[in-house]
Amino acid sequence: MNVSLRTTTALAVALGLVSGPAFADMEAAMAFLDNEIDGMSVLTREEQEAEMQWFIDAAEQFRGMDISVVSETITTHEYEAQVLAKAFSEITGINLTHDLIGEGDVVEKLQTQMQSGQNVYDAYVNDSDLIGTHWRYQQARNLTEWMSGEGADVTSPTLDLDDFIGTSFTTGPEGDLYQLPDQQFANLYWFRYDWFTDEKNMEDFKSEYGYDLGVPVNWSAYEDIAEFFTGRDMSHMGVEGEVFGNMDYGKKDPSLGWRYTDAWMSMAGMGDTGEPNGFPVDEWGIRVNDNYQPVGSCVTRGGATNSPAAVYAVTKAIEWLEKYSPPTAAGMTFSEAGPVPAQGQIAQQMFWYTAFTADMVGDGADAVLNEDGTPKWRMAPSPHGAYWEEGMKVGYQDAGSWTLLKSTPTDRAKAAWLYAQFVTSKTVDLKKSDVGLTFIRESTINSDHFTDRAPNLGGLVEFYRSPARTEWSPTGLNVPDYPKLAQLWWQNIGDAMSGAKTPQEALDALCEAQESVLERLERAGVQGDLGPVMNEEQDPSYWLEQAGAPKAALENEDEEPKTVSYDELIQSWQQ
Repeated sequence: MNVSLRTTTALAVALGLVSGPAFADMEAAMAFLDNEIDGMSVLTREEQEAEMQWFIDAAEQFRGMDISVVSETITTHEYEAQVLAKAFSEITGINLTHDLIGEGDVVEKLQTQMQSGQNVYDAYVNDSDLIGTHWRYQQARNLTEWMSGEGADVTSPTLDLDDFIGTSFTTGPEGDLYQLPDQQFANLYWFRYDWFTDEKNMEDFKSEYGYDLGVPVNWSAYEDIAEFFTGRDMSHMGVEGEVFGNMDYGKKDPSLGWRYTDAWMSMAGMGDTGEPNGFPVDEWGIRVNDNYQPVGSCVTRGGATNSPAAVYAVTKAIEWLEKYSPPTAAGMTFSEAGPVPAQGQIAQQMFWYTAFTADMVGDGADAVLNEDGTPKWRMAPSPHGAYWEEGMKVGYQDAGSWTLLKSTPTDRAKAAWLYAQFVTSKTVDLKKSDVGLTFIRESTINSDHFTDRAPNLGGLVEFYRSPARTEWSPTGLNVPDYPKLAQLWWQNIGDAMSGAKTPQEALDALCEAQESVLERLERAGVQGDLGPVMNEEQDPSYWLEQAGAPKAALENEDEEPKTVSYDELIQSWQQ
């Protein structure tokens, strides 16, 4: 007969076989499983208890230790900091502080620790966009080596790396894991399904533009739809006030950089074909050689950051922001703009992170929900620009991931590693995903719970269950120093967004600034054989006449607009 761990532990205490403190830990674990998890786990109750007991035993050597970790502020991490950190401390006896700060601040803290060698935080949830940085500098612990060596005694036997969907993003070219995914979300197209399927809207659009209103496949169709809905009288659907055909943000802020490095340029068609990132030119416009050593960013060195396709990408974003977005959008940041579509006045948004799904289904989202709680909106693949071609990256996927720096003392890194595994464990992950909707495990995505919840999530579950999911990826290996290079994007493109410079002028300055960093890294030699080896400059025509990126300017950047039925698209995903 199987006896539950709860019964076994209680019996052991009664017989004096284990001490009181161990029982107190298990008592906290039981309360956590009863009150917080409450059956929302892919594991059986017996398996949950066994997993909690492993954490208690593994943490015994660190009881009473004070450790601190940090992540950006999104719904998933708020749940970790406010709920899971407290539970972990009560269950393990490790005093855990989980700080929440802006994403740019996380990168700054990480950079400070890497440069100084002083321990700032015991673990970081930082984007897998830094994989090129961690692989080259070798200042982050190689988790493959860690789990089989120094950290073996604190690596859970039920971690099940094969169940994680994002480890390919956090793996170096040698096949070793450098970061453990904690939350993951994609950059997709968002639209008002109810508006797009309304008979009057469909008839009026077809009459004006000559083709069917639907999910835009290319930027030409997106622009037509943005124009159609901006200022449209939607009173026939009970919508009052001014409506807009586009939503975006444009404030000169670190988040403006993500707007572009998070695959906007590859969506336009700036880079080369290849998955998960364009090769040899990626979505940052950085060219690498066959050894992944950066060789240039400007067109004169074979890069594409200031290429015609890049100018097209920035020009279109500014044009749509000015013509088809709420006037306040230009002064907004990423976090300020994200919840705006839930207010009910936005028809579509090409650059929309699924991390905001929670805002679309929770309190305050009544304007975009039906009475039964199902959404009036849907999500779909983002359309691509005129320079895009088959085989190119189609979108961005964020994978905020646990990173242990070598400058963190081993005992502190071990304690933090326990917390990283706790918040990503199978016991916890289904409940955490239900709160934050940022999936990291196959078992969670394919659970009965999310089969039941899928109709209320506007295509999110269908997307993550589809093979198409793998075509969205974070920044790849071409970027050798994310902290140094990322800050250049918002500073320079911000000049174009504000009108201080033309898009061409801003991108010329950006690529030159990137090359300045690359040249400093080359001279310093701090990345060894993995660091930059810059190409000699040549006339731009040399590179523009070659196949692939950088691409010469198109005579006509306005493609024939094309749309597709959303319902047919979903069927293709399900098949």
